[in-house]
Parts: sequence; C-alpha cells; structure tokens
Amino acid sequence: MSKPIKVVHISSAHKDGDVRIFHKECVSLANSGFDVSMVIPNTVSRLQNGVKVVSVNSRTAFRIVRAIKTVNRVYRAALALDADIYHLHDPELLRIALKLKRKGKKVIYDAHEDLPRQVLAKSYIPQFFRNTLSRFLERYENKRVAKLDGVVAATPFIRDRFLKINPFTIDVNNFPIRDELFQIQPDFQKDGQYICYVGSISEIRGVYELVKALPAIHSRLILAGEFDNDDFRKKLESTEGWHLVDYVGYVDRCQVADIYRKSFAGIVTLHPTINYLDSLPVKMFEYMAAGVPVIASDFPFWKQIISASECGICVDPMDYRKIAEAVLSLKNDQALSRQMSVNGKKAVDEKYNWSIEENKLIAFYKKFT
Repeated sequence: MSKPIKVVHISSAHKDGDVRIFHKECVSLANSGFDVSMVIPNTVSRLQNGVKVVSVNSRTAFRIVRAIKTVNRVYRAALALDADIYHLHDPELLRIALKLKRKGKKVIYDAHEDLPRQVLAKSYIPQFFRNTLSRFLERYENKRVAKLDGVVAATPFIRDRFLKINPFTIDVNNFPIRDELFQIQPDFQKDGQYICYVGSISEIRGVYELVKALPAIHSRLILAGEFDNDDFRKKLESTEGWHLVDYVGYVDRCQVADIYRKSFAGIVTLHPTINYLDSLPVKMFEYMAAGVPVIASDFPFWKQIISASECGICVDPMDYRKIAEAVLSLKNDQALSRQMSVNGKKAVDEKYNWSIEENKLIAFYKKFT
C-alpha cells in the first residue's frame, strides 16, 4: 500500500483554529486520507482531528517584523516536515513560495482575499499611497502565483482574476459546515432581545451605523469579534447606542452557536468598498445555516443571493435608519422571520455548504498526486 501524500498548510498571520484553514480544509483533507500538518505561530503543538498542528514561537505586534521573522520561522518548520504539497494561506508567504518550488515541492496559494482591492480600503494606509501600493502588490502577487502549481480562491471573483495567470485555479468558497449550525433554533419571540454581529470589528464593516441604529430598535446587539483599532472602539463607546451593546470579544465556535441561538437577526452591513462588493462573507452564510434571518448590504451580488434564497433583507449599509427599519420588520413579524429562517437553512442545505466545496478541494488536490 502506498504512503499517503504529505501536505503542509502554512500561515504566518492567522490564528490557530481558523475555520477555513483548520476546520474546513485541513480536516477535510485528513479525512480523505492525506497526511496533513498545519504550521502556525504561537499555539500548542498537538494532533487534533487527524491534523498535526505544529506551533512556531514568534510574537510580534508589528506587521513588517511578522512578514520577515515569522515567515522565516514557519518556513523552516514547514520544510523540516518534508511534505509533498505546501499550501500557503497568506500573501506574505509568497516570499518563500519559489524557495519551496526549487526544492521540488508542489505549492498551492490560497487567496482568501483580493489583496490589491483590499489595500485600497485600508484606512491606516495614507490615501495617496494606496493606489501605488495596490498596483505594486497586484504585479508582485501575479508574478509569483503564475509560477506555482495551483491557486485555491475563496470566491468566484478572485478565481476569475487568477485564472488569467494560472490555469490551475479553482474557487473553494468559504461556506459553512452544515451540521455545525444546522440544529440551531433562533429566538423569534415577539419581544426579541438580541440581534448579532460576529466578525472583525472596524468602521468599513458597518458596525458604527449598526450601533447608531440600536436606540430605534429597542433590542440589544451581541457584538463578537476583535476591534481593528482602539480609536474605532473609543468612537463606538461614545455612540448613543453603545449602552445597548453586549460586547463579548473573540469567541470560539461553541460560543458562536450560542449567540446565533439567542438572535432573531444577523447583521452583515459592510460598507460598499471595492473589495467587499464581490465578496462572500462567511458570517452571512453562517447566519443562514443557523436559521438566523440576514440583514445585509444591498450590493447587487449579495442581493441576488438573499433574494433568491428569500432569507433576509438588503439595505443601504450607510443609512442607519434603513438598518433599524429592517430589524424592526423582523422583530415585529414572527411569521416572516420564521419563514426566512426555514429558507436560509434550505439554501445552505442545497447549495451554500462546505461539503460541496470539500469535494472540489479534494478533487483539485488529487490532480497533484
């Protein structure tokens, strides 16, 4: 019997337990017979769900230091595992991609985001520098990725971009693991107490408008995630609706499920920045899987999904009054909320679930074996 193909997933920027990297891709590949390891900073080395987690000690608060020292350390740890296939999860890891290729390794790049468009929305980068940096990063990323063995893209939009430079590109969408959230029954009582937002907390993710809408809703917001910066946190804390926020910080998967169970609406009103218009936010599909009606930004791509699934309401994310109106329409109409709950689960069951994407990923990997 032949030995299983050895695979190493590498991240220098993500946290241990990242849902896409560990719970979806790594575990799925391990369950399919691959010998899977994951190299990631600052965690506990262990064997979990068939995946060997290898920790690298590299604590730094500075991006530039991480992009140099942490990348070097995860590279050495990954190379020591002597795998057949290396799967890179951060743009900064492209610096080591060709080094792995020269050692005879197969290398796959996982494009979680559309990096050049993402840079255009980064508030901490001076406006005059963003366009120049975006163009430079696109040229750099394209040049490196063209020489790799394959690309796994998180959305069809990103897939289409990379297909132009690397024909071995597929989209593996970040849809939810169906059974993880499917048994949840949200709270649709007439005096519904909670709505929720789960994810990174920043201005361009629409959290300010959401908090501003709370006084008109007369329900509490469970806010879960980490703040992008302290200045925005201070801004939110001084906003009128902050007294109606239950901020719970970073939460694990069990806590996420409990939040969804308490909520009659899930919010994903991101601002209309260029990198969000064609994105597929995992929280939107998790809300659907849990049966939580969605209130989402009225981007054409998102409206198509929400309208076809009849599982939520799309609004102008910049208008807090429209957000409040949408929440109140769900709060005051239990029949509508319950039907949207059923519809969302049905859409995930039939189309937007990880098992479909898992099969695509495994078939893609088998091309390299």
